[in-house]
Amino acid sequence: MSNNKESLSGYIFTFIIALVLGLLIRRFVFSANIINGVSMEPTFTENDRVIALIFPLYYKDPEYADVVIINSPIEEGKEYIKRIVGKPGDKIEVMDGNVIRNGEILEENYIDKDVKTGIYFEDSWQLGDDEFFVLGDNRHPNKSSDSRAFGPIKKDSIDGIVKLRFWPFSKFGTVGGINE
Repeated sequence: MSNNKESLSGYIFTFIIALVLGLLIRRFVFSANIINGVSMEPTFTENDRVIALIFPLYYKDPEYADVVIINSPIEEGKEYIKRIVGKPGDKIEVMDGNVIRNGEILEENYIDKDVKTGIYFEDSWQLGDDEFFVLGDNRHPNKSSDSRAFGPIKKDSIDGIVKLRFWPFSKFGTVGGINE
């Protein structure tokens, strides 16, 4: 009888350790995310699954063109996937369908070639300390709720940097920043 109690307590202990490790990994190392919506098309489509690294955010800022998971500034408890186009101190403008950073038009090879970037409310933003400008890759009208609609985001709103797509298997591979 005591062997059964020892076995059961061993299983419970192992389960608790695994649960704690899983929670720590999810909070500090990486997260798995499912793409919901069309805001990142053509780069990502509905139901793609990605891995976002969390730990790099503890020692560095995201880079230009990094795809990130952010806490929605307008929908509590919801996460968005967007691309970094502006970092602290940058001036971002949307003019004649182009995104302009610090006076230079961005070459955005990740958006549909025939689509022009529109504006929602404003057409110019000066980013302060700790502010980032994020856009969805889908620039068709009203397809992406991003910094054009809700303004710049703070670094602590960024939950992870997307580094790997693992579903669908036909698109399996690293993501990384895409050269602008």
